Amino acid sequence: FSLGAEPDPHLPGDAKIPNPDFGSGAILPPGLASGPFLLHSRGNTRVEEACEMYTRAANMFKIAKNWSAKLHMQLQSKHDSATSFVDAGNAYKKADPQEAINCLNAAIDIYTDMGRFTIAAKHHITIAEIYEAELVDIEKAIAHYEQAADYYKGEESNSSANKCLLKVAAYAAQLEQYQKAIEIYEQVGTNTMDNPLLKYSAKEYFFKAALCHFIVDELNAKLALEKYEEMFPAFTDSRECKLLKKLLEAHEEQNSEAYTEAVKEFDSISRLDQWLTTMLLRIKKTIQGEGDGDLK
Repeated sequence: FSLGAEPDPHLPGDAKIPNPDFGSGAILPPGLASGPFLLHSRGNTRVEEACEMYTRAANMFKIAKNWSAKLHMQLQSKHDSATSFVDAGNAYKKADPQEAINCLNAAIDIYTDMGRFTIAAKHHITIAEIYEAELVDIEKAIAHYEQAADYYKGEESNSSANKCLLKVAAYAAQLEQYQKAIEIYEQVGTNTMDNPLLKYSAKEYFFKAALCHFIVDELNAKLALEKYEEMFPAFTDSRECKLLKKLLEAHEEQNSEAYTEAVKEFDSISRLDQWLTTMLLRIKKTIQGEGDGDLK
């Protein structure tokens, strides 16, 4: 079996060759029209040789996608070019994350030039996810989530914009950029509290904003809590609001046991995620004598 058509020795290297991946008569990029791209089955072929050839074939596919994108650009076919850059970016994701980002950025430039900002936002999210999972560069992930949110807002896709902003707020708080996190949580909370379908989530955003205030200053947290109750009366009866009041009281009394007990009671009904656990621990460490205490 073979992965491509056998080149005709009588044709020049860049001649048209039938190929299932590029359509009949497509011009293949340099490196695919010649060279050891074919894989033939032989009785004595070792598994290692087959694996090596498949790897080379995969690499050739990635190169071809990138080359295809550039060829489409030369032909002034913006949409096809952007699509090819996206395909190349997806192919590079695991093997070469930085090259994947380069390809996706090239696609984004084309889409924004075409006024396709919703699609551009989607690819900014993909880049942010690569920075999160593959390159572990949270600052750059934040920048791409912010850009995606801006594009979504411009297209009035507020729900999608909020999802991106909430990712930014969570990371900002983890990086101790509390004011930035507070502004986003308050903004999203205010935007959702009057929406019948989303208002249930508003209490979560005001809760997180209050925790960020609490880490910075106890008085700030008290004032913020009063403001949130006034803005959103339903917040007062929530378990999150009641927990905040217990924590403020325990913190004012410098009572770490009462603080821990309030957290454990809340956790027994609504399990704390990693983000909330981290923020609550940071607050507890400000209680005198706590040092590196935990929530147990």
